[in-house]
Amino acid sequence: MKAPPPWRHGPVEQLSDCRVFTVGSSAAISPTTGLEHTFYRIDSVDWVNVIPVTPEGEIVMVRQYRHGKRDLTLEIPGGMIDLGEDPAAAGARELLEETGYRGGPPEPFGGVNPNPALFGNVCHTFVIPQVEAVAEIQNGPTEETVVERVPIDQLRGLLAAGEIDHALVHVALYRFLLERGEVDYST
Repeated sequence: MKAPPPWRHGPVEQLSDCRVFTVGSSAAISPTTGLEHTFYRIDSVDWVNVIPVTPEGEIVMVRQYRHGKRDLTLEIPGGMIDLGEDPAAAGARELLEETGYRGGPPEPFGGVNPNPALFGNVCHTFVIPQVEAVAEIQNGPTEETVVERVPIDQLRGLLAAGEIDHALVHVALYRFLLERGEVDYST
């Protein structure tokens, strides 16, 4: 199968700086028609998600209020990777800050693009085994999280019921269950 050719992009004009991301536009030339079109893009640093697993077979999750949804969500710990920070170190940091838990070395679990139509960044995922509570939660002034330990055998039900509805968390947890042989996509 032949892949479509890439478009040629002009310089990006930054339209807005929203602290955690910027919005820009650029003109791009169609490789097929030669016509110019304007496209918009959201630029952000890479993100990280962590699947923290306790020795008892539970996933340490956080329940928090999300301003986009304007409601509570149940998620795995995660956040933005600081400039120059290693993704694995960022995952361990986010886990400790949001939950007070620490564990074994972060195990890389792949990455996904949040939405290639608009974003150019990657959300890296790590599994951190053998986590245990070692500190208090270290929320910033705009965060409030409550830790919930969810047995692995309850994840499928929470995902199917929509109790966990963050798309990047969905992807990470379904892949986690798939790797464990607890989801079968072959049928």
